[in-house]
Amino acid sequence: MTPSTLTSRRSFLKMASATTFALSATGGVSILAGSATAEIIESVNVGAWVTLHADDHITIRFASAEMGQGVSTALPMILAEELDADWSQVRSEQVDKGPLDTFGNPKINGIMYTAGSTSVEGYFERLRHAGAQVRRVLIHSVAAHWNVPVEEITTEPSTLVHGGSNRNMSFGEAATTLTLITDVPEVTTEELKSPSNWRIIGTDVDRLDIPAKTRGETEYSIDVRVPGMLYAAQLNAPVEGETPIEISDDDAKAVAGVVQIIPLTNSVNVLAETFEAALLARDLLDVTWSEDSAFRPANSETELATLKAAVEDRGRDAIVWETKGDATSSLSDADAKTIASVYTTEQLYHAQMEPLNATASVDEDGKGAEVWIGTQSQTVSIGVAAGVLQTTPDKIRIHAMQMGGAFGRRTVFARELLRDALLLSKISQRPVKLMWTREDDVKNGWFRPASAHQLSASIDQDGNVTGYHHRLASPSVLQFALPQIWEKSNGRDLLVMEGAQAQDYDCPNLTAEHIITERQSKIAAWRGIGWGPICYARECFIDELAAAAGSDPAGFRRKLLAKSSRGSAVLEKVLEMSDYGNAPEGRAHGLSFAGYKGTRGAGVAEISLDPDTSEVRFHKFWAAVDPGIAIHPRNVQAQVEGGVIFGLSGLHRERIAIVDGQVDQNNFYDYEVLRANQVPEIFVEIIQSGAAPSGVGEIGVPMTGGAVANALFALTGSRPHNMPFNAHL
Repeated sequence: MTPSTLTSRRSFLKMASATTFALSATGGVSILAGSATAEIIESVNVGAWVTLHADDHITIRFASAEMGQGVSTALPMILAEELDADWSQVRSEQVDKGPLDTFGNPKINGIMYTAGSTSVEGYFERLRHAGAQVRRVLIHSVAAHWNVPVEEITTEPSTLVHGGSNRNMSFGEAATTLTLITDVPEVTTEELKSPSNWRIIGTDVDRLDIPAKTRGETEYSIDVRVPGMLYAAQLNAPVEGETPIEISDDDAKAVAGVVQIIPLTNSVNVLAETFEAALLARDLLDVTWSEDSAFRPANSETELATLKAAVEDRGRDAIVWETKGDATSSLSDADAKTIASVYTTEQLYHAQMEPLNATASVDEDGKGAEVWIGTQSQTVSIGVAAGVLQTTPDKIRIHAMQMGGAFGRRTVFARELLRDALLLSKISQRPVKLMWTREDDVKNGWFRPASAHQLSASIDQDGNVTGYHHRLASPSVLQFALPQIWEKSNGRDLLVMEGAQAQDYDCPNLTAEHIITERQSKIAAWRGIGWGPICYARECFIDELAAAAGSDPAGFRRKLLAKSSRGSAVLEKVLEMSDYGNAPEGRAHGLSFAGYKGTRGAGVAEISLDPDTSEVRFHKFWAAVDPGIAIHPRNVQAQVEGGVIFGLSGLHRERIAIVDGQVDQNNFYDYEVLRANQVPEIFVEIIQSGAAPSGVGEIGVPMTGGAVANALFALTGSRPHNMPFNAHL
């Protein structure tokens, strides 16, 4: 839009009482006004990041999915900083859909997908430029209005100021009353604020999502109610891939409120006016299943043995993840001491607090739909819906809802629940809300896969690690969960192998490789992805190497991290915090170093054994973390604390056991997450190195396994080689 076009709309802008700024992929700004915003966004293929209201409120949109990790605050903080906004006036709004060249995360193939702690890292520069560009538009516009040089205009929080004439104007007033000039130079990176001038980034501003959650006003996807909606309860096949071949449903149909019973490929579904009626009727179904699935023989104990045999078979083909130098020659050096060890991890369930659900209302012609879903990927959900209805993505109107936890489970679950909700809505010709109970979710989960790790290393006479080899056997998560990405990956599964490169440790000869095995269950990324199992195995092995070199765990890691200033800093900080090695009598300390992509962390666990049950008791956990730049320090602390608790829970009693293709667990009474009285005191220190900001939602997980295992060894002299620990103590 040109200034003349905008001038003709000034009366409309005043009536609308809001102006939305849209930043194109090339950095240009367009102005979108009032209620016409959504229509114009679609027609001009730009996405609006900022809306300025006449009452001086500022709405900042964010493209990641809020699932409790705080992106609805952290991402708006970045834009608000460069805009020079008054934070007390800021509101945030999640983007449901839009052009990917604007809203897509550049760290995840340019799509709207929230995973791997990539939100801040992916959107940091884009949001900084967006805020600075809108600020520049306001400055040019008010300068023209006051007929003063642009250079004389400055800003204070949400206010344009001309010091020479002692005039000022709020952002809201400027946006809704002035002729806005968008033809302004693009802000360069050099023109962005210096960190020394930040007043929002790096501070503990109030989180925008907490008040509504505290008051119970936040609408989660499980809260959705649509006029005329039916509730669906689903009886899934007991084993993946099996189908219903005979259904006796007379008793189910007799339940008051039941409207229809619909079989799908691998389920039988009861549609009713209430969820209670649907559940009651589902329990009355008598279904004979095909019992012909290839997964019928699946057994988790057998799989673990198979994985262990695979890593020990040196003739087994493997995909190289990382290699440098010549690890093979180093490991065969006759003058070096060679150490080898095998560690295993078992399948785990995500255990997000809000059970999975999706609501769909298919259009009368069957070629479009409105959907309500709490999803980690708007793009994947829209793609699934369009595929199910054999239509185009523009026909899918998605409402990306708040989520009660995700941890990787809500990345691709649309392939099940949203798919089936759409099919049921299309068949019944009514909106359908499909919900799983906790038992449904456990029995039909996509789990963190089991894995086996064979680690080998050579140590010279000076105690230096000269060669390192990490062989990992596991099914491919990427191959099953994200086949389109897998096709372009050349067999490299980052969801399994990332972290195996041991990026901070100084070792001249290293090889890390993945032996891909057949999956025995549905699998998906789990909080911390491959870093959790990998850091557990590696950090236990590092303690073994320290002992072989005649060193202590802290000193040995100091040497390995000597060339990593960030790694050394978190190590020294956590040693200082914990007074490492000086645990009270009857307790022991264990140390672990962990990276997670661009973030560095180190943890120390203080544990004891229960005298009656011999189970691990967690007393204290110290964590030092360097996320580069901490956008919201208090939230960083909360995320690290949550990651530590999640990790401790996963190594304590959580365990999925599969027998004859069926999950043995049912609910939290036999899938035991950490209880409140088992959570230790957690101490977190943040080191801001000034490196590019990186994610913190998962860094707490990978440091826990090694820290607790090493503490167990210090306490008992026995090193646990399988995680979770208490399942086998």
